[in-house]
Amino acid sequence: MSNGTQSIDRAAEILSLVVRSDEPISYTEVVDETELARSTVSRLLSALERNGLVERDGEGLYRGGSLFATYASRFDRVENLVSAADPTLQRLSEETGETVNLAMPGPNGVVQVAQVDSTFVLGATNWADVEVPPHCSALGKVMFAYDVIPLPTGRLERRTEKTLGSRKELTDDLDTVRERGFAIVHEEFEIGLDALAAPVFGIDGDVVAAVGISGPTMRIADHHDRLGAMLVDEAGLLSRSLKRKVTHR
Repeated sequence: MSNGTQSIDRAAEILSLVVRSDEPISYTEVVDETELARSTVSRLLSALERNGLVERDGEGLYRGGSLFATYASRFDRVENLVSAADPTLQRLSEETGETVNLAMPGPNGVVQVAQVDSTFVLGATNWADVEVPPHCSALGKVMFAYDVIPLPTGRLERRTEKTLGSRKELTDDLDTVRERGFAIVHEEFEIGLDALAAPVFGIDGDVVAAVGISGPTMRIADHHDRLGAMLVDEAGLLSRSLKRKVTHR
């Protein structure tokens, strides 16, 4: 076993001991439980503490660090949002019959967190399994337009002849997204596929998610304005619902 792997295993052993302990644990208890050298325990605890994996309380005892709370709160936030958004997604599905999605910003772009499948055979796609460049996605355009995810640098990947091919084309389109309140993708990811999306605002006024619909161009293209207005209305209801939930806690 290499020294690097051995250090990782020892750090993992210490971290597991601290996190699984019913109460904060002392440095001496860690040494006794692991039977590691005191200098090794000291070094590894310091490294774990620097990276937010453990922390010390007022008495100098070790417990799970802030990184665990961050991880837990992030998933609690997703679950709460998905639960709050479900009536919105269901209404949009019943009204349009198209695939309806809820997405949130992620470290690498847009993350699909909920979907109601299309009632049509043509158009039933699980978008969680499909990698879509954000500039080819109505949900992604919403995230770009409201500065939730950073704009792409360099040349934009062209998926079809209608894909926005330059940063200027994209920024001009994002101006339109903000003006009308919703994003449109017209055969920009795949010929024959259209999509629309509208922003969901959180308590502080920032965009926390986007709600979108997608389906075949032949069913959607002639109804962009109506579907966009529907999305804006539903996303607005969801936004107000999220604010009420926070206010009434």
